Amino acid sequence: MELKRVVVTGLGAITPLGNDVASTWNAALNGESGAGPITHFDCSKFKTQFACEVKNFDANAHFDRKKLRTLDLYAQYAIVAATQAVEDAGLDGEEINKDRVGVIVAAGIGGLHTFEEEAGYYAVNEANGPKYNPFFIPKMIADIASGHISMQYGFHGPNYGTVSACASSNNSIIDAFNLIRLGKANAIVTGGAEAAIFPAGVGGFNSMHALSTRNDEPATASRPFSASRDGFVMGEGSVVLILEELEHAKARGAKIYAEIVGGGLSADAYHLTATHPEGLGAILAMKNALEDAEIGPESIDYVNAHGTSTPVGDVSEVKAIKEVFGEHAYKLNISSTKSMTGHLLGAAGAVEALFSVKAVQEDVVPPTINHAPEDMDENIDYNLNFTFDKAQKRTVNYALSNVFGFGGHNASLIVKKYAE
Repeated sequence: MELKRVVVTGLGAITPLGNDVASTWNAALNGESGAGPITHFDCSKFKTQFACEVKNFDANAHFDRKKLRTLDLYAQYAIVAATQAVEDAGLDGEEINKDRVGVIVAAGIGGLHTFEEEAGYYAVNEANGPKYNPFFIPKMIADIASGHISMQYGFHGPNYGTVSACASSNNSIIDAFNLIRLGKANAIVTGGAEAAIFPAGVGGFNSMHALSTRNDEPATASRPFSASRDGFVMGEGSVVLILEELEHAKARGAKIYAEIVGGGLSADAYHLTATHPEGLGAILAMKNALEDAEIGPESIDYVNAHGTSTPVGDVSEVKAIKEVFGEHAYKLNISSTKSMTGHLLGAAGAVEALFSVKAVQEDVVPPTINHAPEDMDENIDYNLNFTFDKAQKRTVNYALSNVFGFGGHNASLIVKKYAE
């Protein structure tokens, strides 16, 4: 069968850089850091006391008190980002066949804060027997954001959430892409959300020595590809994209940001948390994405790297990029936008898909910040263009975005400049 073309017609964002797409994108182009002291809880006894939190988010401006009782923070972020994206795409009009619109919004963890609160309550009151909030389970589960969004709009198409750790939202976008091009839906609301900056999240990652502990300089703590990197900075928020079948979008006069043309998936099959040291899974995911898009490595202009600012992960991804792209690797722009947003865990792929879409739309590559010229890692080839410090203007016809997750999950997405 002939596969249908899939385009992006709507965007929404609640991120550490801003509470909409424009402010998020502008902050990224300006090289701003979203990091600062943690405000969600008293972290004074934790090894890490900073994160990339969402700022000035007023849940009461979006939900009434009754609705808020049913929503973990991650779902709040997802619903608000989805509302922005649906409105941006004009996907809520009466002419829309809602039976053909789906929702696939990912979370790597889901309602961690809700779980903490409820489990802690039982521990304190053990003598009195269990007493849980009736919304405990539906607030906590990682698929519930998709359910809420579908109910808000009456979208009856495919509806679920993907869970593959930090690869989750690339998985959701790739699933949406595949369903649409196979003719299973006209449009899908897709992306990811996460809100894990709470004691269990920070404490859990601290116990693994995964987080940066630069409490005295949080704004520069996320420093991908630099020798002094000491772990990732946790982020939170949500980005949602509207993926739509091209002819359906054109028929209703929708604006088109970019086209999705390929997705590649793989497993490291190597380690519980560490990437393969030679980047074997990353290599396979990128090659699979290129094959799916039916393009060669030389077509890619920009790679939005997973680039978490961890000692092992950054080196293995650089090796993978050099293996896949060969000499063309030196003609690419590469950047890790996690240097600004932090690592949004299950939502990382969605925010980086947003940056990839905007890069091909506007022909500009957002930077990797926090690198000092003297901060060189002997295991990293600095002849590659990591887009350090400042955004760079260049023609971006194709962008490839990588995300890798605990368990060895790898997912690469390819975005193309839209042309008739």
